[in-house]
Amino acid sequence: MTSSPAASGSRLANRLGFSDRVFVGPAARRVARQIEDGLDLVESGMAEELRVADSIADASARYLYEAGGKRIRPVLTLLTAQLGDGNTPAVLDIARALEITHLGSLYHDDVMDGADRRRGVPAAHAVWGNNVAILTGDILFSRASQLMARYGDRAIKLQADTFERLVMGQLHETLGAQAGDDPIEFYIQVLADKTGSLIAAATQGGAIFSNAPTEYVEPLRLYGEKVGIAFQLLDDVIDLSANPEETGKVPGTDLRAGVPTMPYLLLKAEPDAAAIELAVRIDDGVERIAAGEDALILDQPLAELRDHAVTQKTLDLARSWTRDAIDALSPLPKGPVRDALTRFAQTLADRSS
Repeated sequence: MTSSPAASGSRLANRLGFSDRVFVGPAARRVARQIEDGLDLVESGMAEELRVADSIADASARYLYEAGGKRIRPVLTLLTAQLGDGNTPAVLDIARALEITHLGSLYHDDVMDGADRRRGVPAAHAVWGNNVAILTGDILFSRASQLMARYGDRAIKLQADTFERLVMGQLHETLGAQAGDDPIEFYIQVLADKTGSLIAAATQGGAIFSNAPTEYVEPLRLYGEKVGIAFQLLDDVIDLSANPEETGKVPGTDLRAGVPTMPYLLLKAEPDAAAIELAVRIDDGVERIAAGEDALILDQPLAELRDHAVTQKTLDLARSWTRDAIDALSPLPKGPVRDALTRFAQTLADRSS
């Protein structure tokens, strides 16, 4: 991967699927060049870190990495690192470790959710079976931990705390809300653990390991967690999209697998008869799919859910979390990094418009 001054920022915009609204002006474009240069090194380093001597493990470990991805977490790590010493060797390794952790979680999630596709290709468990997919995720978690261990207790604790939250988020999603839990609040906490924690690790990790001022770390952690919640709420909307090319998955994959999403939870909270009837049909379809019927039986109910007001409410909720994330940046100095983080959150919120 190479770049030229004239093309600076374009590769990053293409990778993220965003317009040049994120990096606006000469100072921001200089930051974009630093991120692009760092991403080249992150990518080449990940390719090396994912090599395994065993041929099957090597193929499965590289599978989702080679399928692509936006690399949002490394981008955010490299971006916040510009508040300190920039693309230090530690920052590059932290970015690699967090992205490898994310990849490992995808192998496990797809097995647990029964997802057929990921990033436009068959899910790993559809290629090698559940056992190999789960063990491949474990290999990736191990490789990420090895990378983090190079940088002492603080890096190890960041990785361990983040991994625990990922696991607890998945556990709570699997078990569902218990008696006395508010389903909406419970779900938001699941999103904070499953998605927000890893993005927060990326944003604060860039600051910590670039030796940025310590007072920036907590605002960046808050920003990352709130952006992560907004990101997942938007994914709940996108999951209902009628266009599989947009998601890389069959529309409504999560709900077909019995995994609640915010539009469904908001629908269940609606008191009117039509909403209650639609929720009953969705629940019935999920039960029938679990019993072996064709997943296509939910096509019509999910299309109705997509067009229901609760899906717009989910979008509005995501934008509220986005605003809270931007507000969390107020302690940071004004400049290209804060501006880019702000525009990143705003552009993220627009991706389902």
